[in-house]
Amino acid sequence: MPTTPRRSRRRAPLLALALLLVPLGACGYGSEADDEEPASDGAASGPALSADEVRIGYFANITHATGVIGLGNDGAIREELGGTEIATQVFNAGPSAIEALNAGDLDLTFIGPNPAINGYAGSGGQSLRVVAGAASGGASLVVNPETVDGLDDLAGKRIATPQLGNTQDVALLSYLNDEGYEVDPQSGRGDVSVLRIANSEIPAAFDGGDIDGAWVPEPTAANLVSRGAETVLDEGELWDDGRYVVTHVIASQDFLAEHPDVVEAVVRGVVRTNAWINDHRDEAKTLFNEALGRMPGGNELPAEVLDPAFDHVEFLNDPLAETLRTGAENATEVGLLEETDLSGIYDLSLLNGVLADEGLPEVGDAGLGVG
Repeated sequence: MPTTPRRSRRRAPLLALALLLVPLGACGYGSEADDEEPASDGAASGPALSADEVRIGYFANITHATGVIGLGNDGAIREELGGTEIATQVFNAGPSAIEALNAGDLDLTFIGPNPAINGYAGSGGQSLRVVAGAASGGASLVVNPETVDGLDDLAGKRIATPQLGNTQDVALLSYLNDEGYEVDPQSGRGDVSVLRIANSEIPAAFDGGDIDGAWVPEPTAANLVSRGAETVLDEGELWDDGRYVVTHVIASQDFLAEHPDVVEAVVRGVVRTNAWINDHRDEAKTLFNEALGRMPGGNELPAEVLDPAFDHVEFLNDPLAETLRTGAENATEVGLLEETDLSGIYDLSLLNGVLADEGLPEVGDAGLGVG
């Protein structure tokens, strides 16, 4: 990634939220490697910050392009860390990343909202903080037009989601509930059959006629469209301003307390990377696809999938805290969550400091910030 100029360093009442009753998967889509593997080790350049090394995770997904690009050899995150070495690890599922973070094997990671909720609540609020945003959007309900005649024709149909309790699963169940359909959240049986199928297996299920549609993230949605599916609902239509968190950055609370300068450097690199992606969309898309092909289990995406999928995702610094809270409330309503207190899941002080340096407005934590 071409470098950009570096700068000097320098709302709502608390609601009771929810602890997942089932392990939540990441918003996993894109490459589906069999195992979590180290992606690369960063060659340090310049003086180290307070930590000699930082361990950062991400997924081989379009919605994690900020991490994929920013942690590349010429990426802004890598540059901001200077002489602090980077060990990166590619994950397929949120629970695996949370487990590594809780075990002390990971310091920061790009991750979806539901795994972060689960990890924070499951640790009694001791494991992590959300420190920055990364991406919004990128999920759709796509259907086989030969078997589904639009949104009014879902009764009796078989709709896939990537995993029980994952972000898209909760979104589908919430939508069906709002539309008056009765579906058992655990089994997926009801007026509409909700089938939990791994993203990597959904295209084959669609081709074989085993499902009538799927509520899935990118690039799975674009992949299905390239196979003849039609988009009947962009999830952004259900959210104010069309925005909702799909990827944000979390840090271990211990690492954040001991090495705030390192976390700030990562956050500054995230802000710079997002700005570069938004100013160089075509170049960023190519850079991401090439990096995807080099990852464990990764393959470059064809243009008919890559182009619409990348265009469906917005890269931004705001973690959209209000939408995480709403998503948790939705999961409670459909019966996948029991209530718990998620106050303190956000610490956006470093992010807002970086944004101030860049002359950008601060972002809020929806009343879920520390102290």
